[in-house]
Amino acid sequence: MRYFYFLFLFVGILFTGSSQTDSLKKKNKQWYFSWGYTRAAYTKSDLHFQNNSNKYNEFTGKTDNYAFTVYDAVAQDRPDFHQISDIINITIPQFVTRLGYSFNNKWGIEINYDHTKYVVNDYQKVRVKGHVNNNYFDQDTILDPSNFLHFEHTDGANFWMINAVRKISLLKPNKNFEASWVLKPGAGIVFPRTDVTLFGERLNNDWHVAGWIVGFESGLRMEFFKHGFFEFVGKGSYADYVNSLVLGKGNGKVRHHFFAGQLTATIGIKIDTKK
Repeated sequence: MRYFYFLFLFVGILFTGSSQTDSLKKKNKQWYFSWGYTRAAYTKSDLHFQNNSNKYNEFTGKTDNYAFTVYDAVAQDRPDFHQISDIINITIPQFVTRLGYSFNNKWGIEINYDHTKYVVNDYQKVRVKGHVNNNYFDQDTILDPSNFLHFEHTDGANFWMINAVRKISLLKPNKNFEASWVLKPGAGIVFPRTDVTLFGERLNNDWHVAGWIVGFESGLRMEFFKHGFFEFVGKGSYADYVNSLVLGKGNGKVRHHFFAGQLTATIGIKIDTKK
């Protein structure tokens, strides 16, 4: 799944030279807002855990001092679509929002937020290498959440990006409908809340600016009547979590990075600004 965004890029390039009947007509500048949901897939990731605080841990009866790496951990998303029961619960699943501004019929800019969730699979066999309290090890290990490790960004992985937006008109049979192809390169930050269980201690940590992300989104946009639109897009991104929190602020940290692929559907509203 992580390769699907190359297809969107290729198709988008093909349409660049397509007929754009109304592209030269001036339009009112527009604000727009959209909301929707997403599915995500991730590449394997090496998770580098480190804590040199020597702080006493009441759970283990020892000082916390560790530096180890979990190699090639497999993770997946957690869509939670079944939890949408009413308006109060619409933010539980993997939702997305976009707030944008169109300068004209071709170009715009938007704030792009994806509340994706990243969950390392429990009970998988991985290679773990490093030390815990001066005890060195290098061995295959089962990720057992009860006595070793459970790791997730589920409130969430939180991709915040600023995207340039290029719209290429494909079809406009009348004033009430237009189909376009959109291209959205961008970059930003990751702002996760990391839920981790390590050596029997669990902590759902603070939200935290933990790193950066770059990505490219592309797909079909359909505008209907004066104010409505729908988008179905694919997105490829690279996220680097430089210092996610593990055992609390100022103590343990974890570093990891991965490629992500997403399929996203949103519905939105447009508001014309004055000429």
